[in-house]
Amino acid sequence: MGKLLIFAAPSGAGKTTIVRHLLGQFPQLAFSVSATTRNQRPHEQDGRDYYFMDTDTFRQKMAQGEFVEWEEVYEGQYYGTLRAEIERLWSEGRHVLFDVDVKGALRLKAAYPDQALAVFVKPPGPETIRQRLIARGTETPETLAKRMARVAEELSYEPRFDQVLINDDLSRALAEAEALVANQLAKP
Repeated sequence: MGKLLIFAAPSGAGKTTIVRHLLGQFPQLAFSVSATTRNQRPHEQDGRDYYFMDTDTFRQKMAQGEFVEWEEVYEGQYYGTLRAEIERLWSEGRHVLFDVDVKGALRLKAAYPDQALAVFVKPPGPETIRQRLIARGTETPETLAKRMARVAEELSYEPRFDQVLINDDLSRALAEAEALVANQLAKP
């Protein structure tokens, strides 16, 4: 059985940038593709960025216990990790790298306590998150307001993680993330 390396943070904290970097540094890692009911963005590919599905299909899989974790992150928008995705990557001899919300991260850690390292990526502050989200160009004023409302709640989960990675200087954060992953992979 492989390991789980879980990176979680409020939207805009930089966890996706860190996860993409780690995938380029550690060939033994594979990205866990989450399932979601949110609309697919033009640059996204089904099966690479997310497994896009309608709400009825998602709820059916929930009822059948096919998710290790799932969350209704925003009203009507579900995200989750399929058990089959983890098993598929482990069967390929890979360790699984996650980019998930804070609640999902803690559920994954609870489901696989001996294999998982949960890392909280902490942004320098809410205004930095606001600016990063605006810079993405994917948010409407309504979705930006929803995301910002979640930030304070998500920041309160920090003490429940194994490690905290402060992302105020990207090159330092990337180096610290590499060290955390290398240490976890070196454990028996």
